[in-house]
Amino acid sequence: MKYNFDEVVNRRNTYSLKWDGEDFIKAKGYSERYDYETIPLFTADMDLPVPQPLIDALHKTVDHRIFGYSTFPESYYESIQQWFIKKHDWIIKREEIVYSPGTVHALNIAVKALTKPGDGIIIQRPVYPPFTTTIEDNGRVVRNNALKCDAEGYYTIDFEDFEAKAKEENTSMFILCSPHNPTGRILTYEELNKLSTICAENNVIIIADEIHGDLIRKNKTFIPIAKVANSMDHIITCTAINKTFNVAGLHCTNVIISNPDIRKQFSDTMGTQLPSPFTIAALIAVYNEGEEWLEQLIDYIDETIVYVKNFLAKKMPTVKVRIPEGTYVMWMDFSGYGLSAQEVHDRIYNKANVILEDGHFFGIEGEEFQRICIPSPRSLIQEALERIAIEFQDLETKNRLEEVYK
Repeated sequence: MKYNFDEVVNRRNTYSLKWDGEDFIKAKGYSERYDYETIPLFTADMDLPVPQPLIDALHKTVDHRIFGYSTFPESYYESIQQWFIKKHDWIIKREEIVYSPGTVHALNIAVKALTKPGDGIIIQRPVYPPFTTTIEDNGRVVRNNALKCDAEGYYTIDFEDFEAKAKEENTSMFILCSPHNPTGRILTYEELNKLSTICAENNVIIIADEIHGDLIRKNKTFIPIAKVANSMDHIITCTAINKTFNVAGLHCTNVIISNPDIRKQFSDTMGTQLPSPFTIAALIAVYNEGEEWLEQLIDYIDETIVYVKNFLAKKMPTVKVRIPEGTYVMWMDFSGYGLSAQEVHDRIYNKANVILEDGHFFGIEGEEFQRICIPSPRSLIQEALERIAIEFQDLETKNRLEEVYK
C-alpha cells in the first residue's frame, strides 16, 4: 500500500497536546504565544497517519463493543520477539519483557526501585529533559557527563569523565539515550561496549532509552546496547511502538530486563499494570504488519531532513545543523547570530508564531540551540521555516555584507 504523507490532517479539537494544548504549552514555558495560527513542532509525535493495519485492528477492537480489563496474549510477546530478531538481530526471551504504560514512567520506576535517595545517576546532556526531572524529583543527584561537540556539530562521549563519574561514591545508575535525543547520534559498537564495560566494573546499572531505535537513516545501523555488552545483568532496555508508529497516546513501552532479581525489583515497585485492549491490538498489528509503512515513513522523514538542511543552508546559513543519524528531531545551533537565547526565542515563538523547543530545556549545553521535530507534512515544515527565516532576514543580510567587506 502506498501512503500519502503529504496529506495534511487537521488535528485541532482531537485532544492533541501539540495542537490543542494551549494551557499546557504556556504553563510549561514552551511559548508565551499560542493561537489558531501557531505551528507547533515541539513535541515528538507525528502529524502523519498511522499504518492501515493498525487502523483496521483498532476498528475491530471497537466493533467488539466491550472494553474491560485486558491481559496479554502470547501473540503480544511473540510479535515483540519477532520484530527485534528481524530488525535488530536481537533475541529477547519471553520472560524478559515487562510492560510499562510509558518510557518516562519506566525511568521513574527504575530510579525508585534500583537506587537510593542521594545516589548519583549519570546522564549525558544535552539530553531529553525528563531524564533530569526523573532524577531530581526522586531525590537523586544528577551526574552530568556532558557530550563533547566539535566545530561541525558532531557529538562524542567524554569517556575519561564518564569513568570518573562512574567511580564516584554512590553512583548507581546511568540513563543512556540511543539514538540520542536531541543530537541524533547513534552510538557505535565500540562506544556502547566501552560504556557497558565501565558500568559493569563499577556496579552501575544502565537503563537504556532506545525508543527511537527504529527511526534511523537509510545508511545507518542501530545497535541495542544489550547486544554488545559482555553481560546483560546490569542492563535495562526501554523499547516502544510509540515513536516508531506514532501511537504515543496508546501508552505502550516494553522494558527488557534479563536479570531476574532486577526484573523482580522493577516489577514489584511498579505494581500491576493492566493494558488497554487498544494497546494490545495496536502492538500486534504494527509489529506484524507495519514494516511496509515504516519503510515509506523513513524515506519521507529522510527527505524532509534533507529539505530542512538545504533550506537553512540557502536562507539561514548562519544556523548550523547536521543530518541526524537517528530520530526525527534536528538540533539547530543559532549561536552564530550573536543573540541571546531569549532574543532567538522571541523571533521564533512570538514573531514567527512557531513553537520549537528551546535548547536550555536539554541542559545548559543547549542554551543556544533549538530542537525541531520534523515528522509532519512537508508543506507544514516549509511554512514554519519560511516564517522563521523572515524573522532572521535582517541578520542574514548583515552577516553577508560583513563577509563581502572583510
